[in-house]
Amino acid sequence: MSPVSQSSAAPHPKHPEIHLAQQAEADALLGRSPLAALVGMLLDQQVPMEWAFSGPYTIAQRLGADDLDAHEIAARDPEEFAALLSEKPAVHRYPGSMAQRVQQLCAFLVEEYGGDAEAVWADVATGKELLGRLQALPGFGKQKAQIFLALLGKQYGVRPTGWREAAGAYGEQGSYRSAADITGPESLVKVRAHKQEMKAAAKAAKAAKEPKSDGN
Repeated sequence: MSPVSQSSAAPHPKHPEIHLAQQAEADALLGRSPLAALVGMLLDQQVPMEWAFSGPYTIAQRLGADDLDAHEIAARDPEEFAALLSEKPAVHRYPGSMAQRVQQLCAFLVEEYGGDAEAVWADVATGKELLGRLQALPGFGKQKAQIFLALLGKQYGVRPTGWREAAGAYGEQGSYRSAADITGPESLVKVRAHKQEMKAAAKAAKAAKEPKSDGN
């Protein structure tokens, strides 16, 4: 992945060292493949982060390739592709629906960016512009787009003007909120603990809003 604009921080290597999958081959693919990174982010819901970000490597292996190709994935028969993701071990807890989302993402990339995932961020001037492009991707709501924007800035050296602000809380330096902050096993534990705290807080807030029974 090529940097867009660098801050005063030390420049990142051409292929950054990623630790999201916690598995060497899968992480190496995430480091060198923009599409793999996008697909991993897409899969990052309702399953542990390592499972989600191992998905692109598993898909590539089952396609008999060393990388993902948006054109090839978009053109695959939907039932065949769903079966590919459903093979044991499955790529996701919901492999059928996620297969559909991956194909929708790849079809969008083919239509809008010629199949080049890196083109989504290669020429952006501002973080706000990049956030808008990411939110336009199928399967990327605001939160997922902000997390991926933070991941690009923190680990891939993609830092258009105002990227931290556009990423919201996920862009904060030294935070442990999301996949953007995982650089190894220790930070993974911290991010997971933060997610559990947020889930517990949301559950407590919901319970507090529910009307209490008067016993009748």
